Amino acid sequence: MGVAPEAQILSVSTWLGSPNPGGKTDQEQIPAAVRWAVDNGARVINISLGSTSPEWPQSWDAAFLYAEQKDVVIVAAAGNRVGGNVQVGAPATIPGVLTVAGLDRTGAASVDSSSQGISIGVAAPAEDLIGGMPGDGYAEWAGTSGATPIVSGVAALIRSKWPEMTASQVINRIVTTAKDAGAPGKDPIYGFGVLNAEAALKDDVPETKVNPLGTVAEWIRIHRRGESAATTPAAEPGNSPTSAPATLPAATIPVAEAPSQLDSAVPAMVVIGFGMLFLAIIGGAGYQLRRASRNSGNLRDEPETGVLDKVDSNGT
Repeated sequence: MGVAPEAQILSVSTWLGSPNPGGKTDQEQIPAAVRWAVDNGARVINISLGSTSPEWPQSWDAAFLYAEQKDVVIVAAAGNRVGGNVQVGAPATIPGVLTVAGLDRTGAASVDSSSQGISIGVAAPAEDLIGGMPGDGYAEWAGTSGATPIVSGVAALIRSKWPEMTASQVINRIVTTAKDAGAPGKDPIYGFGVLNAEAALKDDVPETKVNPLGTVAEWIRIHRRGESAATTPAAEPGNSPTSAPATLPAATIPVAEAPSQLDSAVPAMVVIGFGMLFLAIIGGAGYQLRRASRNSGNLRDEPETGVLDKVDSNGT
């Protein structure tokens, strides 16, 4: 609210850290929350939670693919070293997700309130923050769980200014206008650099159809080949006053196609071609050797005048 005060907010909570009285694990809650947010009109999803593992359950694939198909920006926290996240964990490792690292008051990478990994997109303030609490109170806040909403707020401002801009273009605008920090170019500490909200809203940025952070659809195609992913069903109409049915079919995982006969025929043609070439070379060499032998006999008949001082590439 401090970044985009006029944004409408859907609050989706998850039960973490202890057994859920509702019986659902975090692995079930997260994809369900993503799909619920998408079905209820979210244009930007902020995920201020994470894990210590870079891998995610296959059951998450469909939900994040669903959000991607619906053109929703997803922003996720990189995690905090003080909490045991030395390396970025899922869902911040999912391709296409804008992962946020943390900065201290000086603008340098936070030692405690950040982590590192190749999936980091940008870095934002993560220390000495003020967060709203239930009951109209406020509290000091630290961690990438606080840095991530700042970036989500900027994404909301971009989508407000350019309503027709795609999620890929929104993410590209944020990472392209970020101020480079750390090692030149993209690095595992700052990603593309430090968030620059003003530049993200004012600079001229070339349009792109490609998400610079990749796509979960392409990742699924490569890494889940031949596998069938479990999908979380879309919200049913009538389950809640605000629920809305999905307009896209449930996401499915592409299956590798069987190789065509042409695929296997080409290598055979190559082998046969090289075999014929080899036989031709042997035959030609035999012919040249017989010819050279005859020429050598003639030279030996005239030792005083015939001198063989050169052999060219044809053997003559």
